[in-house]
Amino acid sequence: MNLILLGAPGAGKGTQAEKISEEKHIPQISTGNILRAAVKNGTECGLQAKSYMDRGDLVPDEVVIGILKDRIAEEDCRNGYILDGFPRTVPQAEALENMGVQIDKVLEISVDDEIIKTRLSGRRVCESCGASYHVEFNPTKEEGKCDKCGGNVVQRKDDAPETVIERLSTYHKATAPLIDFYKSRGKLSTVVGQENVAGTYKLVLEALEA
Repeated sequence: MNLILLGAPGAGKGTQAEKISEEKHIPQISTGNILRAAVKNGTECGLQAKSYMDRGDLVPDEVVIGILKDRIAEEDCRNGYILDGFPRTVPQAEALENMGVQIDKVLEISVDDEIIKTRLSGRRVCESCGASYHVEFNPTKEEGKCDKCGGNVVQRKDDAPETVIERLSTYHKATAPLIDFYKSRGKLSTVVGQENVAGTYKLVLEALEA
């Protein structure tokens, strides 16, 4: 299954993607992570991306999708993958289609903005591997240390209250139209995010198997 997860920042996409990845044995692909890896590894697309990043410019969609295509061609993606954080706009979704990337299902996790504002204040992220935690809902076993790699777990600047309001505004303008885009293609399922991770995941599994 080739899957896209949609939802506002703080809706729980990363946590649900990790659980789906474990259950279905398919990799969770974060565009931020693969972009950094391609630059580090000096691939052709990675070198193109680096030239933009070094100038402080946004990496163009076609370069990001080129890196994405390289990643999903790897052996571990043979049985499917989960795209987490891409596409963010309708033009990116159209570019994915035009480059022949097949998506089977798009899952939207819907959470009220006020809940997200409260939720994000407790979110913590590993500086080393990017694993996501929450001080209340999904705490680390050892305070401040990642369960997976032992890296430092911190609050991102993105999760500061004033930044969250701006990110939600950007999401509703740029990313929310993707919901209609994929609905028109008959690929969208919507899950209402619950108070706990397990409750949401139960609904996620039901939606994936529908």
